[in-house]
Amino acid sequence: MTSPVERIRAYHAELKGVRHDLHAHPELAFTETRTSDLVAEKLGTWGIEVHRGLARTGVVGVIKGKTNFGGRGVGLRADMDCLPIQETGTVSYRSRHEGRMHACGHDGHTTMLLGAARYLAETRNFDGTAVLVFQPGEEGFAGAKQMIEDGLFERFPVEAIYAMHNWPQMKPGTIGINPGPMMAAADRVTIEVTGRGGHGAHAYLAIDPVLVAAHIITAAQSIVSRNVRPIDSAVISLCAVQAGDLQAMSVIPSKATIVGTVRTFQPEVQALVERRLAELCSAVALGLGATAAVQFDRVYPATINSPAEANFAGDVAESLVGAEHVVRDMEPSMGAEDFSFMLQTKPGAYLRIGQGGEGNCFLHNTRYDFNDDILPLGSALHAGIIEQSMPLSAG
Repeated sequence: MTSPVERIRAYHAELKGVRHDLHAHPELAFTETRTSDLVAEKLGTWGIEVHRGLARTGVVGVIKGKTNFGGRGVGLRADMDCLPIQETGTVSYRSRHEGRMHACGHDGHTTMLLGAARYLAETRNFDGTAVLVFQPGEEGFAGAKQMIEDGLFERFPVEAIYAMHNWPQMKPGTIGINPGPMMAAADRVTIEVTGRGGHGAHAYLAIDPVLVAAHIITAAQSIVSRNVRPIDSAVISLCAVQAGDLQAMSVIPSKATIVGTVRTFQPEVQALVERRLAELCSAVALGLGATAAVQFDRVYPATINSPAEANFAGDVAESLVGAEHVVRDMEPSMGAEDFSFMLQTKPGAYLRIGQGGEGNCFLHNTRYDFNDDILPLGSALHAGIIEQSMPLSAG
């Protein structure tokens, strides 16, 4: 019997063509109209039931198995949006749009799920319903949350949902998973420091918010080292400061703004960091005669795999590449992923599929490109999750 990988490899060239087309025409969050048109057209060509409109540009494909005795449903998700990055690579299919590129491999993720869709539509070797979710707005816009709020799981019931992301740091042919945390929560911090403006030559008459901001930036690094347990994980990165005018060398401004991010895995650590940031910023500013207001926006929750589904996905991966090529205790990343919203709603798992090699760029790099060689394996992994989670009855 032909394996899913071998069957999908028969149309590998077509998948590469789709991936290159998507790469050349990247679209930002909630503007993925061309991408969703292409996805819908492909699904329809293969006789798949197509639904559109969730989260504006989302697409859902529904595939019925040969039987439906169990009445079960399982979901697969791929993200479609690009990043606001100028591509510097030289591939023939490089982005045709200034300031936009697929620097995270969502073009490959969409293509892998399309490959699985074609295979599942042709074979239908499962008992139940496969729900294929093509999601917009992953890159900081919570498209997954929007799809859920628009009724994704009410309209398309599933008992579990799975997704995967390419990982340049892993070799092609390898798959990683962890029965627990995979990605951190991502929070945005905005600190508004208010002082009193004045003349740089008479600083004693002013309250310098730039000085206060500098002390806050330094002091904030003590939170992780002195408040968070060493066996827990947290990152505080204050990444941008805006104050004054670069053309006004002798003008002390009245305000300074600091923006950064906090990354944690555990809700209690997240709450601790939020509380300590507010206390510390206020106290530091007060000690220097200023005030500070902290806005802590919880953007994405942590991506936490449910153990049973993670172990099952690991078993599916082993059936395709062998146990020696599956990492079951994948080290979590401090990056974030809005698939976390789906995992807060449904059991499921988020996997990494290796695509790296010598000279391979990491994610969000201006020269990044998805590795087309892994398209059949990624598609087969999606398909295998459907077939093995909802097998046909032996009778």
